[in-house]
Amino acid sequence: MSDEQEKTTTTTTEETTPKEEATAGGEEEEKVKEEESTATFEPVVKLEEVEVKSGEEDEEVVCSFRAKLFTYGETMLDKGTGIKTWNECGVGDARILRHREHQRLRFLMRREKTMKVIANHALDPRIVLEPNAGSDRSWVWSCFDFSEGELEEKVFALRFSNSDVANEFKEKYVACQKEMEALLAGEDKPDDKGEAGEAAEALEGLKTGDE
Repeated sequence: MSDEQEKTTTTTTEETTPKEEATAGGEEEEKVKEEESTATFEPVVKLEEVEVKSGEEDEEVVCSFRAKLFTYGETMLDKGTGIKTWNECGVGDARILRHREHQRLRFLMRREKTMKVIANHALDPRIVLEPNAGSDRSWVWSCFDFSEGELEEKVFALRFSNSDVANEFKEKYVACQKEMEALLAGEDKPDDKGEAGEAAEALEGLKTGDE
């Protein structure tokens, strides 16, 4: 065999080798695809959707301000020692809610992400927002709070991003307090006819089948 024929044979072999490898690789991929499992598995336990109520379904938001809440009191480590300090409760939306039916107002704040209630009290007209010492963007007040499931006297401090937001919050809070005061005054106002008059009207409205 001449040198030219050997070169031709070698070149032909080198040209066909990559094509053969590509074909073999394609066949392997097809086999892998064919061997992939298509089985489906049903969950052992089926969880049903459960409606979770927040307790705010019958209320509307009067205003909402993002802020950081603090409480003044004993920590878990200082329980019973009488040592009190400011403790951070968390960041969230400080909101005033109005009940759609009886129109009463309350202050409610939840810690963001966890949504844990960290403040929950009625807008008692006797509550006074005092400026926090050394800060023009924070208010301090004391009240009877229900965030832990029972009434407890607490001292809160609410800090805002700037003094303008803090002042706007106080304006809304005081305005809602006045609304609450008027509402409570109306509830406490005695009826002109009194209970006897209401009973008489109720008796007049009663009828028997003999009449």
